[in-house]
Amino acid sequence: MPQVIEIADLSAPELEVYARLTEGQLKNRAEPEKGLFIAESPKVIDRALDAGYEPVSLLMERKHIEGQAREIVARCGEIPVYTSELSVLKELTGFPLTRGVLCAMRRKPLPEAEAVCAGAKRVAVLEEVVNPTNVGAIFRSAAALGMDAVLLTPGSCDPLYRRAVRVSMGTVFQIPWAFLGEEIADWPHPGMDRLRALGFKTVAMALEDDSVSIDDPCLAAEEKLALILGTEGEGLAARTIADCDYTARIPMSHGVDSLNVAAASAVAFWQLGGGRP
Repeated sequence: MPQVIEIADLSAPELEVYARLTEGQLKNRAEPEKGLFIAESPKVIDRALDAGYEPVSLLMERKHIEGQAREIVARCGEIPVYTSELSVLKELTGFPLTRGVLCAMRRKPLPEAEAVCAGAKRVAVLEEVVNPTNVGAIFRSAAALGMDAVLLTPGSCDPLYRRAVRVSMGTVFQIPWAFLGEEIADWPHPGMDRLRALGFKTVAMALEDDSVSIDDPCLAAEEKLALILGTEGEGLAARTIADCDYTARIPMSHGVDSLNVAAASAVAFWQLGGGRP
């Protein structure tokens, strides 16, 4: 049976995880084994549970305990379920709750890129993509459009940040992912070397004079391909582009010269991902 606890004091320390801890504090860089993240909405929480993440506590509107979150509450066992009316929860968190349900969950140890890429044919590599909305959207496209894994350079946004998790609709729990190193200096080398050691050819998504079209048959013919997408605004670093096996562009009309990285990823994954019909 869950421990249903009516919120009486917004400053209670057990509510800090929802109200006062930053994303960095939740991640707990000093002691990663104690790290937490927040999953938002029943569907996202359900996917996190399916992926084996351990729930710590729930926060939800009172009506959802026997309503849309009933199955989630049952799956989470005897953990605390903090509850109140929506107006109180909004005051606590500082933002409206998506479908009125949040779950604090424990992080799992991150796998190495080599483990994530075992058996993979198509992977996405995010270079310094820092916007959690973009990261979440890229994960959703990667899961839907045939990518086998997502790798991130050390300066990229953590896929378990609350907004990234929510925008991904929980697909961050469905598609394997890992960071290519722990320090900024780990990319592009030795990160690029690790990709090559795994048998991947690399393609930089960039608008360069020698770019090939993304529908070039040479790209589709590669057995193992890593699609590298760059940071918002500046795109890929010149050194990264120079070190890649291919540089590819998305043909565009009406004088448009580029797409948002999340939109570009969806086009690239559709064209080159392993799941295209």
